[in-house]
Amino acid sequence: MKIQFILPLLFSGVGMAQSAGSFTATGNLSTGRLHHTATLLPNRKVLIAGGVFSPPPIPTTPFFDFLASAELYDPATGEFTPTGSMSAHRAFHTAILLANGKVLIVGGGYSASAELYDPASGTFSPTGDMLLARTSGPTATLLNDGRVLIAGGGLGSYALTDAELYDPSSGTFTATGSLNKLRYGGVATMLSNGKVLVDGGVVLPDIDASEIYDPATASFALAGTGAYSNGDGPVEATLLTNGKVLEIVGPVWLCDDDCDTSHDAVLYDPLTSTFTATGQSTSSRSLVAGYDTAITLLPDGTVLIAGSGLGELFDPAISTFTSSVSMMPVRSGHTATLLTDGTVLVAGGQDDGRFLVGSTAEIYHPAVLIPAPALFSLSGDGRGQGAIWHSATGQTASSQNPAVAGEILSTYTASLFEGGVIPPRIAIGGQLAEILYFGDAPGYPGYYQVNFRVPDGVAAGSAVPVRLTYIGRSSNEVTIGVQLVSEGSR
Repeated sequence: MKIQFILPLLFSGVGMAQSAGSFTATGNLSTGRLHHTATLLPNRKVLIAGGVFSPPPIPTTPFFDFLASAELYDPATGEFTPTGSMSAHRAFHTAILLANGKVLIVGGGYSASAELYDPASGTFSPTGDMLLARTSGPTATLLNDGRVLIAGGGLGSYALTDAELYDPSSGTFTATGSLNKLRYGGVATMLSNGKVLVDGGVVLPDIDASEIYDPATASFALAGTGAYSNGDGPVEATLLTNGKVLEIVGPVWLCDDDCDTSHDAVLYDPLTSTFTATGQSTSSRSLVAGYDTAITLLPDGTVLIAGSGLGELFDPAISTFTSSVSMMPVRSGHTATLLTDGTVLVAGGQDDGRFLVGSTAEIYHPAVLIPAPALFSLSGDGRGQGAIWHSATGQTASSQNPAVAGEILSTYTASLFEGGVIPPRIAIGGQLAEILYFGDAPGYPGYYQVNFRVPDGVAAGSAVPVRLTYIGRSSNEVTIGVQLVSEGSR
């Protein structure tokens, strides 16, 4: 297992200093929009899709101002360029990157249609219809088996308890367990144990609204009492590197004189199933229905909260909001996307009810840039045959010595969070592998070892693609050899 010469070659740029906590302008969108989606693709570009073209109030006439257009942001040039259009006009919809590199887009229209964006062709194509037309506010969560949990959302003016699963291998949606609470909007967070925390979005304020989806039982169970009382629960949420969930709560305009406004964030601890109030924003953000803010977990473990003209950081180590920095314009209904180099793209939105900033975008520069993890290759350039080996023998999983389904393989990477509990994800041939271990690489300080199981159903080949994803950012793509094994020979 000779890989020592590979490790120093790929990460000489880790930790490049930038102007701490600053926003700078980047290129303008081709079309001004808010309430759109932004998805980081494996090729490092960002897919911006749909949204509202004109300012609120949102009309009830179908498609009046919902967009079908989409565009790509290229960090290398700082420019947005149009790409293929969706088959439906969508806003308040959901987009999620699948293990095969395509993007699933659901909801936000006036039908049950769903579609896939293929970065290779730059086009959208229909996939199976959802069981219900979730016109706005559904959540979408990529599960560890590669399926997508779609939960809640609005059906016209009605909130839903229904949930369903999308299977990329068949392109179909099937019913799964129902939510315990009606949810129009809300947030869903994948936990480090593979379960999903669903919260917020209820029709009326309800501090007992949190629940957990367990893929093993295909059911939802209530998850304890929330620590919030100002409004109807969280409007944004993210999993922290310590395994807890940070929820930004609001909107405060639902409060009466008895509301508790001493904090505007809570932490959910999966180990104890409890919520605890934490910190108070240093800004005057109003958090109107969740459209004034966007939340992004940064590679150093802190969280950027961007909106209402301000960007601030939440530090889980001290449970405190720090460093309020002015954004370029005031924004609501915008998106914030962690890019491969460690910066954050903030795009679109509106300014104080007037559609003035919907075509503008800006970049947040953390104090230290931490690039996305990479997979090593035998050539040292991050391409071709990966430095991925059979755990049992230490030999490279190559075309001459291929892996088989169910076998455990190992690899090294960098840029994971030291001591963090969020597992990386590895896709082999477009299917998610089971992660068995991730932690320090013995003898290589600053590098990490990942052990994973080759999933069943991976197509055999001499150069099967392998890609690692961590906190939403994809690594480079390398290859391994995979061979078919008959059931009788296992």
